[in-house]
Amino acid sequence: MTVDEMLAAARSALDRAEPADAWRLQAEGALIVDIRPIAYRVAEGEIPGAVPVERIHLEWRLDPASEHRLPGVHADLPVIVVCNEGYASSLAAADLRRLGLSRATDLVGGFRAWRAAGLPVRPGGTPAVP
Repeated sequence: MTVDEMLAAARSALDRAEPADAWRLQAEGALIVDIRPIAYRVAEGEIPGAVPVERIHLEWRLDPASEHRLPGVHADLPVIVVCNEGYASSLAAADLRRLGLSRATDLVGGFRAWRAAGLPVRPGGTPAVP
């Protein structure tokens, strides 16, 4: 399987969120998880209220059964994963679905699409959840 095939398979199982939809979902209680490296968050900014989690820690922090999960994470929590342009986030959201987060998805176009849509952005640099 190629990476393009992996991406297509991941996205086929997701109800991906456009930026305006993600903003609305966040207001309704969805958790936005930013998996971009800190250097990108510093350079480009962050989505207010998003939780930065390095990709390497994502499954441990969002597995509903993990003792290391973030507070409030449960199987029915809507989670929107954000990367720069919406590629790595699709693969990550598919992984979260396999862990039991049935409402995990990602942001179409990533952070850059959010910013281009004129949605709120704050200065970056928030340390990732360890």
